[in-house]
Amino acid sequence: MKKNLLLAAVSLIALSAAAPAVAADLAARPYTKAPPAAIAAVYDWSGFYIGINGGGGSARTTWDFVGVGREGSHDATGGTVGGQIGYRWQSGQFVFGVEGQGNWADFTGDNVSALFATRNRTKIDSFGLITGQVGYAWNNVLLYVKGGAAVVGDKYEIYGLGGPLLASSSDTRWGGTVGAGLEFGFAPNWSVGVEYNHIFLADKDVTFAGFAGTERIRQDVDMGLVRLNYKFGGPMVARY
Repeated sequence: MKKNLLLAAVSLIALSAAAPAVAADLAARPYTKAPPAAIAAVYDWSGFYIGINGGGGSARTTWDFVGVGREGSHDATGGTVGGQIGYRWQSGQFVFGVEGQGNWADFTGDNVSALFATRNRTKIDSFGLITGQVGYAWNNVLLYVKGGAAVVGDKYEIYGLGGPLLASSSDTRWGGTVGAGLEFGFAPNWSVGVEYNHIFLADKDVTFAGFAGTERIRQDVDMGLVRLNYKFGGPMVARY
């Protein structure tokens, strides 16, 4: 009997000693810090930019001898190279901008007159665009439309069928322009894009020295350009 009581007392003491250790083990859970919230880097189109462009174009040109009739039409085609400078600001995914562009050009073409023994030749040697832009951005991809004013440097020449130059005239013509473009931000601050522009020019009456009469010249221009831009300021903004 005494022996049993002694064994029970020893067991109770052992259990009492082990209980704090078990509780300590249960309480000692490792602490794991929650991961930080994800941050997405988004391309920002806001800021001033400057760039270069190059491509080709075609000017559909029609000559009418006033009071007599139509002499004919031709496409003045060729290449162009130039530059642009502008500013954009972004609100959400919408991008707004203004831009000035100036280009040298060599759009040249001619046709034989349907009325006289002459050849009519047209050359566009320069043009400028002052436009506003509205676009929509998918991160570093921007799709935009544009419109505004255009100015074109034109030269008109009349040749004899044998080749000699008979008369010439130069003129600066004002009109309007509309266009659209797609631009891709491929590196910090750098973007490349393609753009289409159409220039509307009103009819122009041109009088050539030594010719008794006036030519009414109608002209519209279509062109495609590849553009490379550098934007000042940071290319990215952090958004949560």
